[in-house]
Amino acid sequence: MRVTVTGATGLIGPRLVAALQRRGDEVTVLSRSPERARAALGGSVDAVAWDPLADPAPAAALAGRDGVVHLAGEPVAQRWSDEAKERIRSSRERGTANLVAGLRAAEPRPVVLVSASAVGYYGAHGDEEVDEDTPAGADFLAQVCAAWEREAAAAEQLGVRVVRLRTGVVLDPDGGALAKMLPPFKLGAGGPVAGGRQYMPWIHRDDLVGLYLAALGDGDWHGPFNATAPAPVTNAEFSKELGRALHRPAVAPVPRVALKLLYGEMESIVTTGQRAVPRRALAHGHAFAHPQLAEALRSALA
Repeated sequence: MRVTVTGATGLIGPRLVAALQRRGDEVTVLSRSPERARAALGGSVDAVAWDPLADPAPAAALAGRDGVVHLAGEPVAQRWSDEAKERIRSSRERGTANLVAGLRAAEPRPVVLVSASAVGYYGAHGDEEVDEDTPAGADFLAQVCAAWEREAAAAEQLGVRVVRLRTGVVLDPDGGALAKMLPPFKLGAGGPVAGGRQYMPWIHRDDLVGLYLAALGDGDWHGPFNATAPAPVTNAEFSKELGRALHRPAVAPVPRVALKLLYGEMESIVTTGQRAVPRRALAHGHAFAHPQLAEALRSALA
């Protein structure tokens, strides 16, 4: 396949690009800094300049491609000032609209667009199980995800098959939520957050790459898919298994007020969570390499 990837230097991008190249695909990446992207991803990657907030994506980097993977977006895991919230929103809404504008100008157009999203789409649901038919929530992140997906789905009007992958907590010690959790847990100072009853929909980094590859290649995949492992766990269960994987105690509770002081409004995504399950991926026969948390953590941390 010939595949164009945005946001290729983020958490999942380098692993996805490497997986595509291992199977012989030709990869083009769109980046604000093509030089930095080439340095991060290797000289065999074709890197093209694009600022998602400024202009439509360059049609020449999309035309004739078999698929596009859209990963670009401002990191959510930061203190949510008004300015940060605007960056989070606009990077996804306007950035995706500019990508679709580039697709509109591309001839021939790619067959498929696989766009990142997040389980934050659902908002807070307590211990209720949520699948892809659950409607969007009403909080800030849910509305950002809904707008993000709406802009991506606009590519369907161009005859492009669109898949939206709603990702949970990615088990990758090199970045994301797990990387932030590791230092205190390694010191034996980790533990459940805000009581630990909230659910954590998680996924091993290799399984997330596998879902992107499946979405690119299987013409039966379209619409939203939860990119989460089949067995979500509570924060308390996750903390226990992480401590066990690190051979450290994991009983030091983290009060909600401490997270509020550290992250402001963003603490809500840590203290609420979703019991999201990958119903549609399983219905399509997709097999997860790491479906159980204990083994997945051992693998990710090895």
